[in-house]
Amino acid sequence: MPYLLLILSTLFWSGNFVLSRGMHAEIPPVGLAFWRWAVALILLIPFLLRLQGKQWQLLKSNGRYLIWQALLGVSGFNTLIYLAMQSTTAINAVIVNSIIPILIVLISWIRYREQLTFRQGIGVLLSLGGVLYILAKGEVSALLQVSFNPGDLLVLAAAFVWAFYSIGLKRYPQGLDPIAYMSGIIVTGLVFLLPFYLLEIQTGKVVQLTTTTTLTVLYVALFASILAFLCWNRAVREVGANRAGPFIHLMPVFSTILAILFLDETLHPYHLHGIGLVFVGIFLATLAGKIHKGKN
Repeated sequence: MPYLLLILSTLFWSGNFVLSRGMHAEIPPVGLAFWRWAVALILLIPFLLRLQGKQWQLLKSNGRYLIWQALLGVSGFNTLIYLAMQSTTAINAVIVNSIIPILIVLISWIRYREQLTFRQGIGVLLSLGGVLYILAKGEVSALLQVSFNPGDLLVLAAAFVWAFYSIGLKRYPQGLDPIAYMSGIIVTGLVFLLPFYLLEIQTGKVVQLTTTTTLTVLYVALFASILAFLCWNRAVREVGANRAGPFIHLMPVFSTILAILFLDETLHPYHLHGIGLVFVGIFLATLAGKIHKGKN
């Protein structure tokens, strides 16, 4: 069951990447992030009304934790992704985003002293190499010029943010209802997003209310926000961040297919080469060790 939830969450997020790229000219990035979560909160209200008083006490007593998770998962990650989509492609974004499992392994090692084996170390280097290869568009010499697409670098920053968010689920408060948790981080995240949203409006960038923009916001609010987050949060709590991380690599598969079908994007050879390096690195860093352990 948790693995099905992981597949669903990556599928929903893949649609989010493709939609945000396809609508980047119609919906400003911070506006999309703000209304995504505002609408998600409205959709959660009927479920919030059923929560008992104990849940509200748990939210209050875990306020610092919720603020941290909200900054990462609500305010930070998605806003960085939407900003990135102003200057990069959906295919590039999901492939660079594929470094998240490696980052989870690294951060877990640094923060929680979880063992990093030689095999994992090699996997980290290979996956990093794959991401850099994609950023350089297959021209290794371009790395010496340090001339990366700003959008690709924003996706890389977002990957770090999501890795910290996922690892933070290790400290998920016992007994806290998933709906209460989601509502807590959404409200907190919206508070942090509001000043940036108002600043964006001051620059003349506003969300135009059309059928297309409305459907886009509804999709990212229901599928990419509520359902994807509920699926991911529950699955990570059950199997752990390190084991859940590799499922992020379904996103390049889903998003590439969607981008080619709906955005007329082109799949280049350097995408495939980079994907190959990333997948080999992920296998060595997260999966091979578990297989080896299972044989002992």
